[in-house]
Parts: sequence; C-alpha cells; structure tokens
Amino acid sequence: MGFIDQTDAGKWKAFWREPSGTQRSKTFRTKKEASTFLAQVELSKSSGIYVSPHAGKALFGPHAEEWMKSWNTERTTMARDESIMRTHVLPKWSAWQLGKIDHLSVQTWLSELGEGRSRATVAEAKRLLSGVMRSAVNNRLIGSDPTAGARIPKRRERDTDERLLTREEVRQQLLPAIQPARYRALVACGAFAGLRWGEAAGLCVDAVDVDAGLIHVIRTVTEVAGHVEFKPFPKSRAGRRSVPIPGWLVDDLREHIREHDQGMNGLIFTNEVGGPLRRTLFRSRVWRIALVRAGLLGEVSEVDGKWEAVWKTADGEVDAEVFSKYDQAVRMVARSEFGGVRFHDLRDMFGTWLADDGVPPHKIAVVMGHENVATTYQHYIRKTDDHDAVRRSMGDE
Repeated sequence: MGFIDQTDAGKWKAFWREPSGTQRSKTFRTKKEASTFLAQVELSKSSGIYVSPHAGKALFGPHAEEWMKSWNTERTTMARDESIMRTHVLPKWSAWQLGKIDHLSVQTWLSELGEGRSRATVAEAKRLLSGVMRSAVNNRLIGSDPTAGARIPKRRERDTDERLLTREEVRQQLLPAIQPARYRALVACGAFAGLRWGEAAGLCVDAVDVDAGLIHVIRTVTEVAGHVEFKPFPKSRAGRRSVPIPGWLVDDLREHIREHDQGMNGLIFTNEVGGPLRRTLFRSRVWRIALVRAGLLGEVSEVDGKWEAVWKTADGEVDAEVFSKYDQAVRMVARSEFGGVRFHDLRDMFGTWLADDGVPPHKIAVVMGHENVATTYQHYIRKTDDHDAVRRSMGDE
C-alpha cells in the first residue's frame, strides 16, 4: 500500500510502488488531492490497468523505431510504410512526449496534412501514428490512444482527377499512342484484363493460354527502391485467378510473343535489355508521354510552325511554352501537367465496364481478384453516366 507524507514546504507527497516494485512519488498541493491520486493508483493496480504517470514522458521517436523493428510485413509494404513514417509522421511527432499527444493535436495534424496530400496518404499516415500509440498503450506508457476517433478529411473532387475512359477511347486513342509499340499489349492487359501493374509486368509465357483465351495470374513483380524482383504469388489468395480476354488481345499477345524475345522466366514484357520493367521509368518515359500524344493530358498544338505546350499545375494555374519540336513540347506537358490517368485506372475502367454491361458483382470480384465483393463496390465500380437508361426508367421513350 502507498502512503502520504508532508514535505518541509507544506505540500503533500504520495508514495507508492509500481507492479515492478519500483517506488514512485508525486507531490500535490493538498492532502486530499494526494489521497485521491493514491486511491486511483491502487485501483488501477488491482484492476491491471496501471500506467505509470512518468511513462508518458518517453519520446514518440524512439518508441516508433522500436515498434517498426517488430514489423513482419512484406518487403514492398515495409518500404512504403517506412517512407510514409519518415516523410509525414516522424517530422511532426518524433520529439513529442507520448503523454503530451492528445486528440486535438492529432486531428489538427490530419486536417493540415489533408490540405496538401491525397486522402490515401493521410489515411496511411494516421494508420502508422495509431500503430505507435496503440503500442504505447499496450506497453503501459500511456492510458489511451489519442488517435481513436480522429477523422480523415474527405476527398474533394477536382477537375484534374483521373478520367474514366471508354473502351473505344482506350483502343482508338490511347493504345496507338503507346511508344514503343511493344508496350501496347501491356497496356491492353491492364485495361481489358484488369491486371494490376505488377501482374501485367510480371506476365510470363506459361501464364498465357492463347488457345483458351485466358490469362492465368499466378505471379507478380515488386519494385522497392528501384530494385525489381519476382514474387511467385499474386497480391492475395483471391488474386490467383484466370481472366478471359477478348480475341483481338489474344492475337496481339500471340504476335508479341512471336516477335520479341522473352526475358528471365519467360517474361513477356521486358525493358531494352531483357529485364523486368520498372514502374517509375515506364510512367515517365512511356505512359505520360502516350497520354499527351493521345490528347488525354494537357495540350500540344502547332502555332506558326512551332509547337505550343499547355499544361495545368497543381494549383490550377495554366502555363504554356513554345518549342521548335513536337517531342519537346510533349515531354514538357508529360512532366508538368498535374494529375492525369494512371496505369492503375485501367483496372478501375475494366471493373466499371463489366458493371455497366450487367456482369454480376460476384463474378466481377472473381476476375479482378477481390477477396471481398464489398471491395468491388467501394473502390472500383464507378458506373458511367447513362442518361438514356434513366429516361427509359422514367417512361420517356
């Protein structure tokens, strides 16, 4: 049991022993305050929820480092989380005492972070902060998690958000603009088979059944810090699947396999030296440039024998510059225009097209590799506007 003693200065000091046996003390103005505190300490000890009043003085940074050492996630996930922790979480909270982090401070931080970052980034930052604080609770460093109930700012639609293309736009505008042409079948696999980047970039000859018109998703490639490697299984158990593809894509893949040498493990889509593709390089050297050429990103037009590049910045400002060569203008727009269609958006389009065609959600979930059909609804199925169908439903023929 603890006890109370009066100090020479006339104040009152409460003494108690922690479950570990360490003696602690705390000074109060009055005897009543000391008695109340001591009663609370004894109650928390007997209930098994005791948290030392001194434990909250530990700094967030060192505890976060210890928590990160306990991770047993995959290499790609770990690299992503380390980047978010280093870029967004530690700069704000590293020097804070764990006990000083409160709900208001957390909510203010999330709101400020949401002003310049995507909602997905803010959600990941909150997840990591919550992980550290829950660890602190479990280790009796603090009594409660201040991130509980903190809200992530809602996503605001912008005119620079990605477009949902039609099948015709992809086939007639985007695919012809892909250069070198050897990558057109890769892009087609994203749009017309719903493959994730790693699944499409890791596609090997043994996974394509041209006779049956099927792509078997059995492996993927991952990229961490510029290093690309094979992973002999897809993103999840449901990710291992077979996807039917249209006849024209079967023909394109057959022709691609016949005309191009395969890389390691029979890799179909390779870089110039036969190695696996790097997503970051493909985005800057092939994808973004193709979007500009296809008229899907910024604008390049001929003016008095020269080429004017026009693009919009993240702030919504419009910039322009004139170049002597078309390719120079295209590269400027590809590098400077904010937003635009992403490779992963092709997968979103695939799911949306299937939904618009009336394919049942549970079947869409299977070909897209979703473990839960709710994911199909929440993240991928964004039905396109069908004003004629609405008019028909209202009796307007």
